[in-house]
Amino acid sequence: MASAPPPPTAGASEVTGRVETATTDVVAALAAVPGAVLEDGVLTHVGNPLAEQRALASGAALAPLGDRRVLTVTGEDRLSWLDSLSSQALTRLAPGDSTELLILDPQGHVEHAAGVIDDGETTWLISDVADADDLLAWLGKMRFRLRVDPRMRDDLAVVGGTEDAVAALAAHVVWRDPWPGVSAGGWGYADADDHPGRDWAEAIVPLERIAELAAAAARGERELAGGLAADALRVAAWRPRITDIDDRTLPHELDWMRTAVHLDKGCYRGQETVAKVHNLGHPPRRIVALHLDGVVPARGDEVRAGDNVVGVVTSAALHYEDGPIALAVIRRSAAVDGDLVVDTAEGPVAAAQHVIVPPEAGATAGVPRIRRLGRRT
Repeated sequence: MASAPPPPTAGASEVTGRVETATTDVVAALAAVPGAVLEDGVLTHVGNPLAEQRALASGAALAPLGDRRVLTVTGEDRLSWLDSLSSQALTRLAPGDSTELLILDPQGHVEHAAGVIDDGETTWLISDVADADDLLAWLGKMRFRLRVDPRMRDDLAVVGGTEDAVAALAAHVVWRDPWPGVSAGGWGYADADDHPGRDWAEAIVPLERIAELAAAAARGERELAGGLAADALRVAAWRPRITDIDDRTLPHELDWMRTAVHLDKGCYRGQETVAKVHNLGHPPRRIVALHLDGVVPARGDEVRAGDNVVGVVTSAALHYEDGPIALAVIRRSAAVDGDLVVDTAEGPVAAAQHVIVPPEAGATAGVPRIRRLGRRT
């Protein structure tokens, strides 16, 4: 596994200029792919999001993930430092092992999230583009006198796909999504046999590599998928993302305890709330999967049980097999056996719910340390 490249010796302005030029080249190359639609420089789709989902799930396509950013942390104290700040046990993270972390506020609410992999010299963090700058700023404030150096790496990019598809890339490192397995120290509320599988990995590559993939796609030698396809597969796998949170989100509510929280590790900010809710109570809200009648809702659309608003949609997609689907966070008290209604821009739409986090979620409910499931078929 390749280690991080050495810091550039050129001046900061020269390095910035090179990255900006590479970014411009990448956007131009992606735009040249037949059928490509970009938003803010991010590949949304290449003409047929449903076909792209199928190709991505089968390993025939790769997705340039322009909505991800890469941070690196170097220095001798990097793993113990991140361990002390986050919900995940990282001090003994072995080179090549993939996990994820959450940064919580003092009340246990989720503030930041990142995929994590270490190569023995550098810890690599994959963050959502909407969260990366804030995450880096917060890490910078927490350095104190420790031997750590967190940096944003805009010279790098992320490519997603099945593990086999991503393995063929010449990557610095490959992060293999631990979802939906329950990591050591974690806790899963969804039943093992009822949880969709997920075969997903993300490769960290030089930014210029995206332009090469796009050029190959333009020649018909490579199949690409856009962000819509990647996100639809995520929603179908019930996989939470930082865009699913609000200022009240607890890890328990999104079933994030299975991969991002270690219940037996040392003290970290928000740990008291995490332990108390898990051991003595129940999360006040719970995530559900919704199958809707013909309409894809928007994030923030209200979810009703009868005349009562019980929650909101956090993610939605048109899936190539399941049709309109969504994730929503609803009140714990909402009935588990009743259909819901989502108030969309096109009017009220019936939605069948699938329980992910049960109302009784806590230490007495769940499936601790289950095996990792196979890929979705």
